[in-house]
Amino acid sequence: MSYSSPLSRPEGHRLFVWLGVAAALGTLLGVALIPRANEAGTSSTSAGVELYGRLLPSDGNAPATALARVRERIGGWFHLELPDGGTQRVSYGALGVELDRARLRRLVEDARDPASLLSERHRHRAPRGPVELVVPVRLDPLRAWPTLLSLKDDLDQTARDARLDLDRNALIPERAGRLLDVDRSLRAIEQAVQEGAERSALVFEYRQPRRLAAQLTGIEHGATLGFFETPYDEAARAKDRTFNLRLAASRLDGYVLMPGDEFDFNAVVGPRDEANGYQVAKVIAEGELVDGIGGGTCQVSGTLHAAALFAGLEIVERHPHTRPSSYIKLGFDAAVVYPTINFRLKNPYDFPVVLRETVAAGRVRAEVRGLRRPYTITVVRKIEAARAFEEVQRLDESLPKGVRVLAQRGVPGIDLHRYRIRRDGPHAVRETIVDRYPPTAQLVRIGVGGASTAKARPAHDPQPEYLADELLVMSQPTELDAPLIEQRTPGRFGTPGWTRDIGAPAWEGNP
Repeated sequence: MSYSSPLSRPEGHRLFVWLGVAAALGTLLGVALIPRANEAGTSSTSAGVELYGRLLPSDGNAPATALARVRERIGGWFHLELPDGGTQRVSYGALGVELDRARLRRLVEDARDPASLLSERHRHRAPRGPVELVVPVRLDPLRAWPTLLSLKDDLDQTARDARLDLDRNALIPERAGRLLDVDRSLRAIEQAVQEGAERSALVFEYRQPRRLAAQLTGIEHGATLGFFETPYDEAARAKDRTFNLRLAASRLDGYVLMPGDEFDFNAVVGPRDEANGYQVAKVIAEGELVDGIGGGTCQVSGTLHAAALFAGLEIVERHPHTRPSSYIKLGFDAAVVYPTINFRLKNPYDFPVVLRETVAAGRVRAEVRGLRRPYTITVVRKIEAARAFEEVQRLDESLPKGVRVLAQRGVPGIDLHRYRIRRDGPHAVRETIVDRYPPTAQLVRIGVGGASTAKARPAHDPQPEYLADELLVMSQPTELDAPLIEQRTPGRFGTPGWTRDIGAPAWEGNP
C-alpha cells in the first residue's frame, strides 16, 4: 500500500518549532541563532508563540535545553481524539514524525545570508545579527499507515440493530457502525502536525442500523412457529468451540424480522475473528477438519436453518457444507464463512417474527417466535445416490517406517432431495431443494521415519463410518417442549458396511 503526501517533500508543510530549538540545532551546525521578536514583542509568526514560549527558557543553557525539549516532544506522544470523547495516544515515531535534518541544514546555511530568508519587499529589514528560523519536521506516510491500520482493527465496529432481550423481556437499543477513514485521518494528523498541535480527531465513516428500538415496541411473540436442537460437546477439550457457539448465538438472539424483512447472518453476527472475540476451533476447509478462528459458528446457522424450515420462513440463501456435519442431520446444515458464504432468511408473514437461539446444557436450540403458527410443516429428506471417496496417502517422517494412521475417515459424496410440505387445513404446498455433497477423501499417513519416532504415533480418526437414513420424515409437534416427530427408513445408506458396497476403500489398519 502506498500513499503520497506533501509532507514527504522538502518543500511541503512542516511543524514550526520556534527559534529556541533552531538555536540549539544551529549551534550544533556551527551557526548561532536566537529568536527575533516583532514590533509587538512576540514571535514573528503567531502560530508559534505558545510553542516558542514553552521551548525556549530564559537562562544561559537555552540552546541545550531547547534541543532536549524538542527531542522529548518528538519522542513523546501524539493524541488521537475518539468520537466518544476519549483519546488514543501514539508516539510521534509510530506516525513517522521526525526532524528533517537535511532541510534544517539548508535553512541554517541560508541563515548566513539573512536577507535570503525574506521576501523582496522586506529584505531591507533583514537584521545584521542572528535571525529567526523554524525547525522543519516531516511525517512519513509509509510509517503512519500501518499505525492507523492497526488502530482501525480495534476501533471499527459494525452497526447493531435493535433487538429484544428475551431473557429479561427488555429492549436492546441499536448502535451505529463506524469505520476509520485512514486517508482522511492521516490528512487531519498532517494538518495538526503542521500547526504544531499535539492532538487531532480521527475521522470515521458511519453506518446506520436498519432496525431502531422505536420500531420494536409492542412486538408479540408468544407462539413458537418452529424450533430445532443440535448437540455440542460440553467437555473441557471443546471449550473454545463452545465459547464460539455462545458468542455467535448471542449476536442473533432476539433479532426481529418485520413483515417482508430479510435476516442476513453475516451482517448480524459479524466477522468471526480474534478482534471480535472468537477462539480457534475445528472448521471444515475443502473437506478437511482443520483449526480455524470461529469454529462452531456453522452449528449456530445450521440449527437456525432447521428451525426456520419448520417455521415456514423463506430460505433466501443457504449452502451445504463440503462434508456432512456430525452435529446435525444431513440436509439441514447451513455453512457460513464471513464474508463470502452467507445464510439469509425472509419473513413471509404479515406479523413480525423473533429469532431465539440459546446454548446450554449440551444443546444448541433455535426458535422462531411470532404472533401465531400459520402452518403445519413436514420436512422429508430422501437420499438419491452416493459416490465413493478416494484414499490419499501422505508420507510422514514423524512416524516409524511402515506404520499407517487414519488421519481422516472418508465420507462418500451424497445427492439428496429435501421436500418441505406446508399444510393449512386441506391445502398443502410442497417445496423441493436438491443438495449435492462432494466426496470427502480418506487421508492415511504412512510412516517413513526411524525407530526413534515410535512414541510419536497419533491416534486414528475416531469417527465411525458415516450412516444416513435413506428416507427421513420429520414434523413438529404441537407441544413446545416435545421432540420433533421422526419416521426413519435406514435403507441402503443407513446400514453399516454400505461405503464398501459402493466401492469406497476400506480402512485397513496396522497388524
